[in-house]
Amino acid sequence: MLREIIARLKQGHRTMAYPKEPVSLPQRFRGYPAFPATVGRADAEACAAACPHGAIVCDNGMALDTGRCLFCPECAAGGLVSFTTDHRLAATKREHLIVRPGGEHHLARPLEPSLRSLLGRSLKFREVSAGGCNACEADTNVLSTIGWDLGRFGIQFVASPRHADGLWVTGPVTENMREALLMTWEAIPAPKIVVACGACAIGGGPFAGSPEAHNGVADILPVDLFIPGCPPHPATILDGLLRLIGRIEGA
Repeated sequence: MLREIIARLKQGHRTMAYPKEPVSLPQRFRGYPAFPATVGRADAEACAAACPHGAIVCDNGMALDTGRCLFCPECAAGGLVSFTTDHRLAATKREHLIVRPGGEHHLARPLEPSLRSLLGRSLKFREVSAGGCNACEADTNVLSTIGWDLGRFGIQFVASPRHADGLWVTGPVTENMREALLMTWEAIPAPKIVVACGACAIGGGPFAGSPEAHNGVADILPVDLFIPGCPPHPATILDGLLRLIGRIEGA
């Protein structure tokens, strides 16, 4: 026992200090996209053609939809798009996931004051994997480890929807999971919120357009927080959640 106590003291404190201190991410991490100040039409069309998932459009100027983006390097290969190491990708409105050259970086906003006062200190989610590949679930689970310790913010995942304050959705919502998703939503007592985690839950991801999928949850249930990524990095997930409950404000 004495040896174990000594070893534990030598290990020190392992939980990261975020959000008090910035999170350190490797240079190869692909976060918030960046463009040149001006983009020519021909270059924009070539970049859009390189995107395998239709995340880049050229209507009324070039735009990249981070809700559909899988953060692959295809568009960056041409040098027009670059991905920064900024992990702050979550947004509270679907249109805020559209990034344009010179446009504003929209960050997730807190819940309305009445809901924030109710859920800000104790927020429980029931997760539904609605046909995904389990990558988003894996990175969400990382937040429960000692390095992140999501519970210190009062945020937890629970086994029963009747004990939950919100619904956590991953996957494109396949037809086989649609009814289960709606039943889980109905079982959560009001007031309640919905988080769409990952590109599949936001817009269908690589399964978009499939007759067996519903292109995400937004057309089925009202979404309060969109967290892009394939899968989202734990830092992206945590940043969005803390902004939602008002623990992080501003840039």
